[in-house]
Amino acid sequence: MKALLLESVHPLAESLLRDAGFEVETRPGALDEDELIAALEGVHLLGIRSKTEVTPRVLTAATDLEAIGCFCIGTNQVALAEAAERGVVVFNAPFSNTRSVVELAIAEIIVMARRLTEKDGALHSGVWDKNAKGSHEIRGRKLGIVGYGNIGSQLSVVAEMLGLQVYFYDVEDKLALGNAKRCDSLEELLETAEVITLHVDGRPGNAGFFGAAQFERMRHRSLFLNLSRGFVVDYDALRDNLESGHIAGAAVDVFPSEPKKRGDEFVSPLQRIPNVVLTPHIGGSTEEAQEDIGRFVATKLRDFVERGTTTLTVNLPALTLDGHPGDRRILHLHTNTPGVLAKVNSILANHGVNIEGQLLATKADIGYVVSDVRDVPAAAIEELRALPETIRLRVVE
Repeated sequence: MKALLLESVHPLAESLLRDAGFEVETRPGALDEDELIAALEGVHLLGIRSKTEVTPRVLTAATDLEAIGCFCIGTNQVALAEAAERGVVVFNAPFSNTRSVVELAIAEIIVMARRLTEKDGALHSGVWDKNAKGSHEIRGRKLGIVGYGNIGSQLSVVAEMLGLQVYFYDVEDKLALGNAKRCDSLEELLETAEVITLHVDGRPGNAGFFGAAQFERMRHRSLFLNLSRGFVVDYDALRDNLESGHIAGAAVDVFPSEPKKRGDEFVSPLQRIPNVVLTPHIGGSTEEAQEDIGRFVATKLRDFVERGTTTLTVNLPALTLDGHPGDRRILHLHTNTPGVLAKVNSILANHGVNIEGQLLATKADIGYVVSDVRDVPAAAIEELRALPETIRLRVVE
């Protein structure tokens, strides 16, 4: 089987897949739609980060593709529903770079509070500007976290250890850690906190949710961070609030439009504004995080191919399969309609196949049944493939 890894995925992923018997091709940058379609001919596993978009057109053309590994947190760059309809499983790394993002957020809060970028720039320009004006400790400040998931909640713990008072808002009911206080609305959080940091996911409903009205609600001379998704913030509105002095500083790691590869030109309305920290989407880009992401996602891809395991998939039913006691394992993805399991078992029984173990899981419109058998005739496999409900069938030996 062939695997294609794009966007400089960590070498550990390549090593793990090669050791598992895959033929692996690596490329350093992202591919556009036409390039990706051409590159996926004969490819079974695709590894990407955040820049490569797997569109419905790509999925339609990539008939050999069985699994996609997103070596990052987000999966909004993949057409997940269309992938599920074609039986293409998608994995990501929801936990591996959490600590790296948290540490960057803490570092940037301190940098902005002490106005270090301005002091650094002055010295590089030959100007000695030693004064305390506008420079503050973060101890005792009120931190407002929008999105209390894996990153937001860990940031809450670390920030509290540094003496920050933590407030958070999330659309879901989340358990507050430590002494953090939940706000009942985003407006309440914005009016309370002196530092606002966004850690929301990439769901379409979050597009453009933080704009002029939200910046106006923020306290005067507060700080703002976005290390989540570029499309959730109106950066023109942020620029206006920075230039007016209402917002005292900002740190931004993600942008609505980002260059495809290292060295490409970058343009943003936030450039050349004092006390603004701009970083090139490196929240999770530490050597430790990238190595762990490489291991985590590559292992998920390998286990899916070798055993059919779909644990922590984002678009298909999840089944944990540690091994198979029989000689063969039949992996059957199908539309989730009544009677499919009975049809599968009837076909196997008619061909004299004894089922030694079987598991079924469903998610929305997709069902996934795994049957361990000692032997199965080719005719039975063809009948299963011919079922109108069958999306994809594979036999692991």
